[in-house]
Amino acid sequence: MTLKAVLIGPPGSGKSTLGRLLAERLGVEYRDTDADVEATAGKPVGDIFVEDGEERFRELEAQAVRQALAEHDGVLSLGGGAILREATQDLLAGHPVVYLQVGLADAVQRVGLGSARPLLVLNPRSQLKKLMEERRPVYERLAVLTVVTDGRKPVELVEEIVEGLSR
Repeated sequence: MTLKAVLIGPPGSGKSTLGRLLAERLGVEYRDTDADVEATAGKPVGDIFVEDGEERFRELEAQAVRQALAEHDGVLSLGGGAILREATQDLLAGHPVVYLQVGLADAVQRVGLGSARPLLVLNPRSQLKKLMEERRPVYERLAVLTVVTDGRKPVELVEEIVEGLSR
């Protein structure tokens, strides 16, 4: 069983939107590990952070990624911070990992500064910038394909991903 694509990137990079469209374009199933975590925990990601803490969320997330990589053969979107664990990074080796790169301005516009994203609660713009800078080297190292999403239409990005992965 081989995944068609694993989408990684910061909040606002388009993982969910492009993941659904890419899966549709390829005629495969779409899966999002954040949705898997919510199903396992029985509550939204934001509530897990508040009630159980970030460490518990990261444990659930790592389990969700491990399980999805083992059993899913379509398009998979990972939560923005899923790549932080070394074990998860190791699991991604050999998979068609696509880094959706986004600039701060576009990410802020897509995420919205009043969003319910737990890591962006205090000073969301500054927090998002910090997250993006800290994670960028990991995203870049894991990716077999990097796609810049700023100011581009989803349909155009899906075609670039399909072409890039078919090389």
